[in-house]
Amino acid sequence: MDLHIRPATPDEYPLLGDLVAHAYLREGLLDYGEDDPYLPVLKDVAGRAEHAEILVAETPAGAIGTITFVPVGGGPMADIAGPGEAEIRMLAVAPEARGKGAGEALVRACIERADNAERIVLSSQSAMHAAHRLYERLGFVRTPSRDWNPVPHLDDLTLLTYELTL
Repeated sequence: MDLHIRPATPDEYPLLGDLVAHAYLREGLLDYGEDDPYLPVLKDVAGRAEHAEILVAETPAGAIGTITFVPVGGGPMADIAGPGEAEIRMLAVAPEARGKGAGEALVRACIERADNAERIVLSSQSAMHAAHRLYERLGFVRTPSRDWNPVPHLDDLTLLTYELTL
């Protein structure tokens, strides 16, 4: 597949927000569907871009995936990163493009950008089995002691955490 990873441009933010939202909705990862309070957060690529780097995976046909890379000291975009840690957030690949290497290429691009980090950390929903296999294949290990719940009143929304020591 002719695949290229590059920083997103502001004119792509709405498209990428829709790509992430659609991927999460299609996989049933939002408890309240179109009414889920996290949906606007997923769509707000411009807001993420103020504090993090948005990468896009594209083919000659257009964007097929995106990821948010939060560098060391990432401020408000860092959910779990501590000192010396970069964070990966909101990896999404268009359903029709899955299994073709875009997700792996996006994660590898984040690893390359983390040259001043001791570790890269991330959170993932328990249902994201393909993502877990990808992270483990790339050397990430589970860190159950860091698992957390972003919405405490939803007991079944504990996020699994992973880290890659660099």
